[in-house]
This record gives sequence, C-alpha cells and structure tokens, in this order.
Amino acid sequence: MNGILCVNKPQDFTSFDVVAKLRGILKMKRLGHGGTLDPMATGVLPVFVGNATKAVDIMPVTLKSYTADFRLGFTSDTQDVWGNAEKVSDKAVSPDEIEAVLPQFRGKIMQIPPMYSAVQVNGQRLYDLARKGIEVERQPRETEIHTLNMLSYDPVTREGVLEIECSQGTYVRTIINDIGEKLGVGGIMTGLVRNSACGFALSECHTFDEIQKAADEGRVGELILPIERVFDTLPKLRLGEAQTRMYRNGVKLDLERIRNIREDADCYAVYGSDGGFIGTALTDRENGILRVGKNLG
Repeated sequence: MNGILCVNKPQDFTSFDVVAKLRGILKMKRLGHGGTLDPMATGVLPVFVGNATKAVDIMPVTLKSYTADFRLGFTSDTQDVWGNAEKVSDKAVSPDEIEAVLPQFRGKIMQIPPMYSAVQVNGQRLYDLARKGIEVERQPRETEIHTLNMLSYDPVTREGVLEIECSQGTYVRTIINDIGEKLGVGGIMTGLVRNSACGFALSECHTFDEIQKAADEGRVGELILPIERVFDTLPKLRLGEAQTRMYRNGVKLDLERIRNIREDADCYAVYGSDGGFIGTALTDRENGILRVGKNLG
C-alpha cells in the first residue's frame, strides 16, 4: 500500500502522534507526515504511506489555508489561549477598526517567530528555551499572506474568525498577536483549522474513526490517494521506453532528446512510458542533462 492518506487531525494530537496512531491502525511502520501541524490545531495532515515516504522531503512548496478564531483584549506567552493568557484591555473595538489594520498584514511581511515555536537559535529550539523561562532575540523572517479576511466578529465578546492563505513558515497566531498590538488591545488565537496544505483539501481528509472502520472492513486502500497528487503543481514530463529504463537506473538523460522541456521550469513530475508516475527530475541546463530528482517508481 503506497500513497497519501489525508487525515483530519484532531486537537491535542501532535503530527507524530497521528503517525503513531496510524501505524497501529494500518499495521505498517513505513509512514511519515508532511507539513507539521501544532497540537492545538485541527485539519489537513497528509500522511505518506509505504514507498510514498520517499517524497516527504521533496514536496513542492505550496500555500496553506486556515480558519482562525481570535479574541481581542488578551495576550499570552504562546500567543494563543493554550498558554498563560492575561486580560490586558477592556477597550471596545469595532469591526471597522479591525478591517482598517488588516491591509498591513497582506502581501509580503516581516514576522518575528514566537518563542513557543520550533525555530532554532544557536542550535536550540525556541520552545525549549521558552519552557525554561528564557527569551532570546529573534530575527524577523519574510512571509507572504495571500489572503487575510475577517469572516465574523462580535464587538461584545471581541471574538471573531479570520480566513488566511499564506506561505510556508507563517505563524497564524503571530498574525493575530500583531493585529492585537496594532489595535492597542492585544489579541490571542483561540482556535485553528487548516483547510488545505500540500495541495490537499479538508474535504479529502478522514478521521481516525473513518480510517479504523475502513481498515476493519478491508477497504482502507480506497482512502489512499496516489503519490503524484503531491506533485500536481509541477509540469509533467513523459519519457519514452528507453528513457524510462535509464531513469529508473539513475542515468542522466540528454535534454535535447526529451520532448516538452520548458524554459521556465527546472523541476518536473516524471511519468514512464506506460503513463505511470515514477518520480521527479531536475534540469541541468549548463551541462544539457536531466538528472533524477527522486526515483519513486
């Protein structure tokens, strides 16, 4: 059994916990997850099964989308409700005031990673330092927010919901924290659902109960998506029979002998002569060759 099993991760499970749980359900050891999701978050977590685990480290970078609940008037050491939250302001905030600051967080922005994060400083994870009560200076990092909309907001409770589509490495709770700072009242995240990641949507995901039921009925294979779905964003390259054999053996191919090589693309999803997906390839234009990226055939 090889491919992608999309899991609707429940709250309070780490990404590793999900893999461990699935190893028990599927009776398989060769599993790995793509796109780490924090324990308090729910939603899309692709799990790579069998031979597909080879692709975990070469997934194309894609946008991720979230629905995030927030509450104004509070701050927290973790920037969310699961940390030490403290009320810091009773000031009323209108929907128009929030809408007025949102444009400052769209597009390319600089974001300081939170102390409770997996970012490393001098070889140490920030969350390890934070748990010891140590706060260190963090360098701002560029991230890109493609979509940032407010879906709802209650001025009485000062609670609302944001819709966010962003690049890899973005901290949604930091966006909420920074919006709260701009408004002068503080803000914390109170809920997070990942709606899409790695090209997979929440509608394609399954709960543990659904996966367990399918396994008990001997049809869990029906839930497995093909590995090539991960590479849908890459241009496709179809090889001839001889080229397919050479590719499988790790032989470099002559670019001039390959059809459909594009000037604007350096990485390809490769399909063999029988039409089946067999891996990825990288162009070396200086030497006029096509190198095997990852042989998954």
